[in-house]
Amino acid sequence: MIKYIDEVEITNKKVLVRVDYNVSFKKDGSINDDTRIINSLPSLKLLLKGNNHLILMSHLGKPKGRDMAFSMKPIAERLQTYFPDYKVALIDDFLTSAPSATASAAIAGKENIKTIYLLENTRFYEGEKKNDPVFSKQLADLAEIFVDDAFGSVHRAHASTVGVTRFLPSYGGLLLKQEVTMIKKAIEAPQRPVVSIVAGAKVSSKIGLIEKLMSVSDSILIGGAMTNNFLKAKGLEIGKGLVELEYIPEAKRLLDLAQAQNKQLILPIDRRIGVQTDEVSEPTIKTVEAVQTEDETLDIGPATEKLFCDIISQAKTILWNGPVGYFENPQFAKGSLALYKAIVSNSSAISILGGGDTLSVIKNLPDQDKITHISTGGGAMLELIEKGTLPGLDALDR
Repeated sequence: MIKYIDEVEITNKKVLVRVDYNVSFKKDGSINDDTRIINSLPSLKLLLKGNNHLILMSHLGKPKGRDMAFSMKPIAERLQTYFPDYKVALIDDFLTSAPSATASAAIAGKENIKTIYLLENTRFYEGEKKNDPVFSKQLADLAEIFVDDAFGSVHRAHASTVGVTRFLPSYGGLLLKQEVTMIKKAIEAPQRPVVSIVAGAKVSSKIGLIEKLMSVSDSILIGGAMTNNFLKAKGLEIGKGLVELEYIPEAKRLLDLAQAQNKQLILPIDRRIGVQTDEVSEPTIKTVEAVQTEDETLDIGPATEKLFCDIISQAKTILWNGPVGYFENPQFAKGSLALYKAIVSNSSAISILGGGDTLSVIKNLPDQDKITHISTGGGAMLELIEKGTLPGLDALDR
């Protein structure tokens, strides 16, 4: 059973904390959204309250080697604004260019408690993604305790999420606890009816998820470009939209499975058609039967909005992953916005939203406090629903 940091007493220790600071950036290089940094603060503050020394680590992006375009420097600067009473020190390379004298003293000798250390991008090191035991031990040697609070990364068996747990007493952070508790509760003991919204571009990555959701959901609403696989499986024209031809048999199998299990796998009945880059022209609305080969289908239509929103309004548990349209163009964000409004209007339902694109859709929308839980980890959320556990959770449970 995983122990979390609010269930044990951790005081006067060197604590290595895995956080998820894989944030997005604007074109000018500034941080676009620091929600993931903010979400880490409760755990960090609780550990600091116990007079602990914090050494934070996270990956950022997908660098190939030590690429300073993926440096944690902007993260350290933003983190500093949340801890004005501490010095946030970025450790360039904890292996070769040793930390400064004060950093060495703090990590080795528990001095200078007013410094928080942030290691440079874990993916700058080859041993990270390989879950290399030598690299894991080098990380573990920095501390006496390991805390994993990076829910967005616990589905990856890397050195910083799994490897270090072999060498240190290991605990879950407050964010990890909240994520796991909320998602498992929604799946293992849900209030019914359960409505799941599964959307996005590719069906290939969500076949296992849809199959799992069939066992717990009363209705599954399908949206986004992945709709094309299901409509094609039913023999309908899908236009110029994205389709994974090799997965049409899988879509057909899921449709047949839903019918055999008497489950509602509900597809759009109409669609918005236009041009991805055209943000001015009003989209054309067509029923799914009327779509022609030259049409580019980019969102669910108004009749589908009403159908989906009516189902959402009756739900007691709602799970949503993935926008139902090409939301980057406001003309094709209408379907996703309608679903969001229906979810926040249903005050009697437990609602869980997750996935990077889903969070991008709702980023500046009002009433987010009416969502029960907004998950910080899209991939981790989906895998936890599908598999019931994750490598990083298993490692903490050992």
